Amino acid sequence: IYREDNCILNKSTRNQPAIRVGFFQLFRFSTCKDVAMMVVGSLCAVLHGSAQPLMLLVFGLLTDTFIEYDIELNELSDDRKECVNNTIQWKRNYTVVLLDIEHEMTMFAFYYVGIGASVFLLGYLQISMWVTAAARQIQLIRKMYFSKVMRMEIGWFDCTSVGELNTRMSDDINKINDAIADQVAIFVQRFTTFVCGFCVGFVKGWKLTLVIVAVSPLIGVGAGLMALFVAKLTGMELQAYATAGAVADEVLSSIRTVAAFGGEQKEVDRYDKNLISAQRWGIRKGMIMGFFTGYMWLIIFLCYALAFWYGSTLVIDTEEYTPGTLLQVFFGVLIAAMNLGQASPCLEAFAAGRGAATIIFETIDREPEIDCLSEAGYKLDRVKGDIEFHNVTFYYPSRPEVKILDQLTVAVKSGETTAFVGPSGAGKSSAIQLIQRFYDPKEGMVTLDGHDIRGLNIQWLRSLIGIVEQEPVLFATTIAENIRYGRPGVRMGRTTISIAHRLSTIKNADIIVGFEHGRAVERGKHNELLERKGVYFTLVTLQSQGDKALNEKARESKLCILSNSIPTSFNRASIRQRSRSQLSNLIPESSVPISEVCGCSMTKCNTTKCKEKKNSNGTNIFTRLLMYKRGSPHLTLFFLCIFILYACLQTFAVTDPEAQRREINGICVFFVIVGVISFFTQMLQGYAFAKSGELLTRRLRRIGFKAMLGQEIGWFDDHRNSPGALTTRLATDASQVQGATGSQIGMIVNSLTNIGVALIMSFYFSWKLTLLILCFLPFIALSGGFQAKMLTGFAKQDKQAMESAGQVSGEALNNIRTIAGLGMERSFVEKYEAHLDSPYQAALKKANVYGACYGFAQCVIFLTNGASFRFGGYLVEQEGLHFSLVFRVISAIVTSGTALGRASSYTPDYAKAKISAARFFQLLDRVPPISVYSNRGEKWDNFQGNLEFVDCKFTYPTRPDIQVLNGLNVSVRPGQTLAFVGSSGCGKSTSVQLLERFYDPDHGKVLIDGHESTRVSVPFLRSKIGIVSQEPVLFDCSIADNIKYGDNLREISMNEVISAAKKAQLHDFVMSLPEKYDTNVGSQGSQLSRGQKQRIAIARAIIRDPKILLLDEATSALDTESEKTVQEALDKAREGRTCIVIAHRLSTIQNSDIIAVMSRGFVIEKGSHDQLMALKGAYYKLVTTGAPIS
Repeated sequence: IYREDNCILNKSTRNQPAIRVGFFQLFRFSTCKDVAMMVVGSLCAVLHGSAQPLMLLVFGLLTDTFIEYDIELNELSDDRKECVNNTIQWKRNYTVVLLDIEHEMTMFAFYYVGIGASVFLLGYLQISMWVTAAARQIQLIRKMYFSKVMRMEIGWFDCTSVGELNTRMSDDINKINDAIADQVAIFVQRFTTFVCGFCVGFVKGWKLTLVIVAVSPLIGVGAGLMALFVAKLTGMELQAYATAGAVADEVLSSIRTVAAFGGEQKEVDRYDKNLISAQRWGIRKGMIMGFFTGYMWLIIFLCYALAFWYGSTLVIDTEEYTPGTLLQVFFGVLIAAMNLGQASPCLEAFAAGRGAATIIFETIDREPEIDCLSEAGYKLDRVKGDIEFHNVTFYYPSRPEVKILDQLTVAVKSGETTAFVGPSGAGKSSAIQLIQRFYDPKEGMVTLDGHDIRGLNIQWLRSLIGIVEQEPVLFATTIAENIRYGRPGVRMGRTTISIAHRLSTIKNADIIVGFEHGRAVERGKHNELLERKGVYFTLVTLQSQGDKALNEKARESKLCILSNSIPTSFNRASIRQRSRSQLSNLIPESSVPISEVCGCSMTKCNTTKCKEKKNSNGTNIFTRLLMYKRGSPHLTLFFLCIFILYACLQTFAVTDPEAQRREINGICVFFVIVGVISFFTQMLQGYAFAKSGELLTRRLRRIGFKAMLGQEIGWFDDHRNSPGALTTRLATDASQVQGATGSQIGMIVNSLTNIGVALIMSFYFSWKLTLLILCFLPFIALSGGFQAKMLTGFAKQDKQAMESAGQVSGEALNNIRTIAGLGMERSFVEKYEAHLDSPYQAALKKANVYGACYGFAQCVIFLTNGASFRFGGYLVEQEGLHFSLVFRVISAIVTSGTALGRASSYTPDYAKAKISAARFFQLLDRVPPISVYSNRGEKWDNFQGNLEFVDCKFTYPTRPDIQVLNGLNVSVRPGQTLAFVGSSGCGKSTSVQLLERFYDPDHGKVLIDGHESTRVSVPFLRSKIGIVSQEPVLFDCSIADNIKYGDNLREISMNEVISAAKKAQLHDFVMSLPEKYDTNVGSQGSQLSRGQKQRIAIARAIIRDPKILLLDEATSALDTESEKTVQEALDKAREGRTCIVIAHRLSTIQNSDIIAVMSRGFVIEKGSHDQLMALKGAYYKLVTTGAPIS
């Protein structure tokens, strides 16, 4: 039985997703093959990590060689010495062998090349292995998560918004991917370098190393605290973005309602409000990271000062170390510390991945309370079809305080037709959802042939049930496929349950059950119940005489047909906007690249498309992005320090002890100053970039969302712009653009400054050596560029492939009730898995390319060093260049090279960002043919509401081959009521959409007070029109807010809301709820019955006081009692207004001034009811027989 506290628990835990997944648990879905790949990858990373410290050993020897050579040269400057046959001699025959510096350097060059080659191989293996293993695991996680979500009981979906699930499936799983792919390999590599660096230090000089290590706990504490804070804040930020995603999804799914009521700006603000809280968390995260990074650099620089001061005493005073050893120890520990620092972004990715995995894994582990795919439960051999409710009490899990069914006891006999009647909200539909086992009762039980249905196999049970819903949901595939989704082999002799509001449709039912307040208060045949004068009698007498005369078809009854005999449900929460022209959901999907999307009506598209394409990939993307962003650069100080350190090498060749000591102290002071500066700059940089990055993301999301809402309705008909795809695009595009423009711009600016300063100094010291080293720089840059180029291609495919999978998942989650009712969960899971295959293949390809580029980028530096030192040796010997200058030039350029490498390591992000930004600006630059935001167009004061359609022809942009309107001519004067009658698909709703300017006619015109609609200002026109549609769309906010939505141009007082509610006969119902007008209606109004939703929609239309009222079959969903009251409310609302009614039931329109009968897109006859009856044409036939007009 569903625990009611479950949902409340869900809601409270959702607000603060603490990290409850350990790092190694992220790998819980890996296979043996994955583990093997990760182990090999890690081994390669360990070997790769030890390469840099290994190079230090070579470097130490090389330094000593140079210094020895320098000391010899100094000796030669002594008059009393001479060089004979390469040997320094005292003139009294004391001899020393002079070093052959070139030969020595050649040896060192070979060492470097050897290390470089192995680094290439190891780098390639470590990255490709980890990325491949991650791709395999993510593939599995996506499959498991989606299939588990599809197994959840319906009550779980009531508590979890579809938008949030979509965000989890795109963003959160990507975060897990980041945490288990190349980041792990890079972390292992850096950590190994850290360990090996210290080993070199201890082996070569333990005293100095110990002094340095004594300071390092301070760094460790900083790193630990930083990881802790970042993880917590990331969780909070994710939560805020998920909520914003849910808002966007809801709004985009209900775009027609938003457009009709001019709610675009209001929705942008509501979306923005959620973004602001995400932005706050993001900025806090940036500040904390900046503070701790600055703190760590400060400690590191103070550590340098201490080490250098103490180290120099060991070299000069006690002569325990050679200068080479000092450098080895110093750089060993330095490289160790640096790599530990560079490993911290990896920790951030791990923390973000663990945060994202928490909810995903909890969902995967959660056992559904009603598992629709479970094999458990027995199947009856023979099904008779007797259904019984025994004292059933039921609450919806999301509203445990409102009792829906109260001790309901009712029996449905097999082979009979049983009708459930009663006022809206009496529990008729809920009873049927219990038979389908969408929910389990709180108390009591539902039995089939005497067996409690909780013991039966769910798939088998649902397979016996056939559904005809009030609001049919069709899936985005062919008509034939949609029909196949139903049940094969339906036979007669069924038990049928019919939920009806039109009592004429159920007069002949075998048994009629009257519901009231969640109980069955009476049962019997039509005549018996009339004599009892109870609920049924009241409902029947309320129905108008005219209605009885009509032989109503059961168009709006909820008919449930049982193959073999079992009843079924009606699905309330599956929403399909009727106005999305009947077929626009049936267009088969094709994988057209998003970048080609141009949504003007297809015929007018060509020229704009070319322009758009030119713009979208131009070089100006990032300059445009920077207009949305303001940032601050930070100069690299680290490189300066190394530079000074090499200058210090000279001090060891100085022979005067006093001068030496002075130089050394000066250098130590310099280190301290640099440390303090770096603390403040890092802190500022962290804050500035976090703020600019978060502001940019928020601005981009907001502007993007606003641009989407500003597109014409035809744009949304294109399946590529389905709500799911658009929500995904909003989330991922903005975060990818931020990825390349937040702190990363800081890093890139940093690196570029570094390179500039380094080049200037190097040319000053030795232009020849600088030119040689510069030959290698293009390779370093190239490896980065190559990486970017390759990844751009993949990013495109990735996006696309994930978007098509996102459409499948979005459609499945939005229509979960229909899918559950038809037992189609498995087929949707299979369809989703099929769509995952192409992004998976792309990821595998990416692994190799990324690996090769990474290996190449890493090994270039070793090769550069080899060549430079060899040439440096030549210059020292042949041209008398001082050896310390060789070190300075090499260190300057190689450091700037690594800086360039660092900049190039952001190329993948840059590549993704470029595509996202291009697509983003394409959306911004698109000028919709019908613009909501422009104030252009005619407006006039004395708006009458005089309407005329003149020879209107129209096809939907997504179906240019089907003519919907075929020369529509009809007019209506102010204050009159015009009713459109005709069979489904004849163009009734379309004509109303032309009036709202959701579309413009292809030919002909719509005149409003004599003004052509295409010339009238869109916001002005829509503000004069109120609409109540057949399936009202409500938003996930309070009842009061939903009513206020009717007029978004002004502040609406509570009194106005109450008076509108009273006019719509809604007030008494609202006052009976615990939270009155503050009651939340649930996602898409799922917490209310159809009748209640309809009355809110009417109140919403009334509050706007429109001049033109459009009623699209506004009372079809209501039971007789509320229909009478609502009909009165509508009649009152119609007074003094031009009104257009679309009717499927003739009783509601007999008193209209003009009735226009439509067929195939034009009016075949028009006049008043009496005139048309006298004509004895199509209308007469319709009234007398109820036959559809064909």
